[in-house]
Amino acid sequence: MNANERDEITASVAAHAELGTGYDSAVAEGLVERIGDEIDKRIDARLGGQTRPTANGKPVPPAYRGPVAPTPTMPAAVPPPPPVPRRVGGLSGMVLGLGSMGLGVGATAVVVGHHVESVAALLMVLLIWAAIAVINIAHSQRKL
Repeated sequence: MNANERDEITASVAAHAELGTGYDSAVAEGLVERIGDEIDKRIDARLGGQTRPTANGKPVPPAYRGPVAPTPTMPAAVPPPPPVPRRVGGLSGMVLGLGSMGLGVGATAVVVGHHVESVAALLMVLLIWAAIAVINIAHSQRKL
């Protein structure tokens, strides 16, 4: 830094002391601009004078890209899964429901008709109706 630039910075500090706190931002901007110019000159000297002009015509070293605003990283919104298509009961559901009930009533009649007071008969009836329930529930939950 040469003596002229040091005198300018010293004058800025003195102006800040005289003007008071009302002019803080203006004095600070002036200092930042002068220091930035000095840094630019030093970088130019190190790079051998390779510069590129900016929009306002000031030379800027090629390595300087200016302040970069961080890109916001928004989490990708995961779309909800499509609804699972279910079978509509329709004709097949009605035939299965009525047919299984008819077969269940017939099977219950056969078991109870032969062994009226047996525990095995009761277990057999429960097994028949449990199997019918499982088959009907599986059919109703089946996907397309």
